[in-house]
Amino acid sequence: QVPLVESGGGLVQAGGSLRLSCVASGRTVSTYAMSWFRQVPGKERQFIAAVMWSGGSTYYADSVKGRFTISRDNAKNTVYLQMNSLKPEDTAVYTCAAARGGSPWFGYAYIKSYTYWGQGTQVTVSS
Repeated sequence: QVPLVESGGGLVQAGGSLRLSCVASGRTVSTYAMSWFRQVPGKERQFIAAVMWSGGSTYYADSVKGRFTISRDNAKNTVYLQMNSLKPEDTAVYTCAAARGGSPWFGYAYIKSYTYWGQGTQVTVSS
């Protein structure tokens, strides 16, 4: 079991910025990729961004391209999500996820690709 510890959520005005962090505190398994998803009440969880752990390739949902940046620190098993130019529609619970090396991979945007999930952190963007 690898706990993912998230931080950085909060309340911010439209146009502002937040930086989310997620640390995989367990190091008993390798990391293949880490990602961020978000979810609002009554809606399905949606993919936001992903980073491949080895090569560092990044992928983004169209809704956040140019505004959000995902990055990782391999040595620390940490993933970040820098969120700029925030909009009210970005309001959601943001959750990080980690894919275990050797586990089945279905693609970076698919929930079933990820083995470990964080507790979620609330991001609220006011008008």
